Amino acid sequence: MPRPSLSGRIASPLAVGGAMIAATLAGVLAAGGLDQRQDRPGGGAVASRDLRFEDRADGGVGIVDARAGATIAAIAPGEGGFVRATLRGLARERRREELGREIPFRLTVWGDGRLTLEDPATGRFVDLGAFGQTQAETFARLITAGRNAP
Repeated sequence: MPRPSLSGRIASPLAVGGAMIAATLAGVLAAGGLDQRQDRPGGGAVASRDLRFEDRADGGVGIVDARAGATIAAIAPGEGGFVRATLRGLARERRREELGREIPFRLTVWGDGRLTLEDPATGRFVDLGAFGQTQAETFARLITAGRNAP
């Protein structure tokens, strides 16, 4: 009996769903974020922190509190894929607009619970919660990282 052709087979729903999720995430990141110059989340800012992300010679990324000038965290080489992808999208827009690295990014927790990463240089921002709680928590830890507990 002849074997059915590849086109005659039905793909597993899990594989199709996974491919759709991957394609959507890739498209969003390639576009440089979800929100671009739209209204900010509601409830007013609860906490924010200006951050610089510095490439290190070993392939890691240093995260610096821009006001204090102190390194508050680091991402080891080969780790922090979501943080790196988010920053690449924002940095691509800065290059497109021929802007430098002088202005730090702003990480903000809003009264309605949303968490955003904004680039004040371009006006773009990313609603980090749109990528899921685990991804948002990666950035949320940076709000208090390196600060002394009361």
